[in-house]
Order: sequence, then structure tokens, then C-alpha cells
Amino acid sequence: MGKRSGRAVRNRNAETPPPAPEPLSVAVADSHTHMDMQDPEVPRIVADAEAVGVTPLIQVGVDLPSSRWAAEIAAEYRAVWAAVALHPNEAPRIVHGDGAPGVEADETDWAGKARAAAGTAGLDAAVAEIERMAALPQVRAVGETGLDYYRTGSEGTRAQQESFRRHIDIAKRHGKAVMIHDRDAHDDVLRILDEEEAPERVVFHCFSGDAAMAKVCAEHGYFMSFAGNVTFANAHQLREAAEVAPPELVLVETDAPFLTPKPYRGRPNAPYLIPHTLRAVAEAKAMTEEELAAAVAGNARRAFGL
Repeated sequence: MGKRSGRAVRNRNAETPPPAPEPLSVAVADSHTHMDMQDPEVPRIVADAEAVGVTPLIQVGVDLPSSRWAAEIAAEYRAVWAAVALHPNEAPRIVHGDGAPGVEADETDWAGKARAAAGTAGLDAAVAEIERMAALPQVRAVGETGLDYYRTGSEGTRAQQESFRRHIDIAKRHGKAVMIHDRDAHDDVLRILDEEEAPERVVFHCFSGDAAMAKVCAEHGYFMSFAGNVTFANAHQLREAAEVAPPELVLVETDAPFLTPKPYRGRPNAPYLIPHTLRAVAEAKAMTEEELAAAVAGNARRAFGL
């Protein structure tokens, strides 16, 4: 056989897990990960993370099956805690069917009205199941919930906002943190949190705002969790936000298998790569690694009641 093409070699490299970074001297939590989407089995993921000072891990659900899995895994592993919720894009799918989140429902005839009623009942049932899981002791957050307007039409927006409000209510009544997914929806996310009187503990997962939004979150006492994209060359806005975020409100996460930090962008992400992100945030904040790690460790304990 001939040599592999350059493209084939690059693709194979893209599937190769990055090497382990230098361990942290102070252990920190991965505040948001999806182990159900990663290749290694959970014991390996947990062990690799602990070897570089990353523990515990917050396993996050995005629909009913993944939320159930998160709760089960957290019950089995001492180093894992769970968050359960319907992702913002899941609510329109439940209400309007299996189409894209922006699909507009036709409610002008009896068939459209019947579909809308069935969709509402489906959302009611799904939210009720999320609430059942939120009451479990190993579940420490209701999330990821929030708003995602990237591909969402007006009907989808309404479904997302209704689901978000219900998740906020669940978090408040069960004394759990609410974990926010916010994409192209900063103003509405902040508005709804105000209108619903936000829970005591709010975590903005994969914080995507600018320095001005970071200051608003700080004024409200909201935690800001920075992911691997804070290391990207074009992420000046995120690094400015990290710079102004108070150390007592900063968290770090992988959102693995997504958003692998530099210098391994494009390769598989996993909790053991958190040190790259923490060091980038420490540099943006002009803090030592040890100072920021100690702050982040305490913040995770407060945010998730660990």
C-alpha cells in the first residue's frame, strides 16, 4: 500500500487524545462535562482526571436519557456529581416534534392545536421527570438549561423560555444550583433570571459574555465557568471577561468532548485537560496557578454544595 495522504494523517491525529498536562498542585473540579459522549469508560476518565488534580467531575444531562445516566453514574462514583435538565434546544423538539429547534407550529387548525396540546403535555411530563431526579442527593444542579437562539425561531424561543422558567423553579424548590446554557441570548437569560428571582446559586456554563456581562453577573453573585475556548487565539473577549470576573465567582470546565483547549484544539477533550484552561484564566487574571486553583476549588464547593 502507498503512503497515507496528508489529510488522512491529520484526521488520525485529530482522533488521538492529547498527552496529560503537568498536574495541578491544588485539585479543582471540572464543573461541566459529558462523559457519555467520550470514548474511554468512566473509571478511566475519572482516574486520568484525578492524576492531574482534577476532581470532582460534574456530569451534565441534556435530555431525559442523559440526565438519568448522569444521576446513575454520580450514585456509583464518589468523584462524580450530576446535573439534570432539558437542554434549551430539547424543549422545542418536545413541544413541536422532532424537527429543528426553529420549526414553527401551525396552530390555525384543529390538527395544529392538537399537536400543540400534545407537545405541551410532553414538556410537562419531561419536566416532571427532571424534577424527580433533581431531588436525588447526588444531583447538585439543574442544568444545562437556559436559552439558545443560534438556530431558533419564535415558536422555539417561546418553548425554550417556558422550559427555562420551569427549571429555575425546580432549582429553587430543591435548593440546587441552576446551570445556564446561554447562546446568543444574554439579555433574555438575565431578564428571566430577574423575573423568576434566581436561585441562590447560578452557574453560567461555558461563559460566553464580554467584560460588561461579567460585571453584571458579578453584581448578582452568579458564578462564571470558563471552558477551553478561553485559550483560543481569537477569544480576546472571553479573556477580558475572565480578567474582570471576581476570583470568588470563577469556575473552570471542559464541556468535553467539545472545546478542547490550546494547544490541542480539534482533538478529543476530557476532564484531564482542565489544567490548560485554569492556567489560561490565571494568566488573564494575573494570578498564580495556585491562587486561582484554591479559589476555584472553594467556588465549586459553594456552587454545588459539595
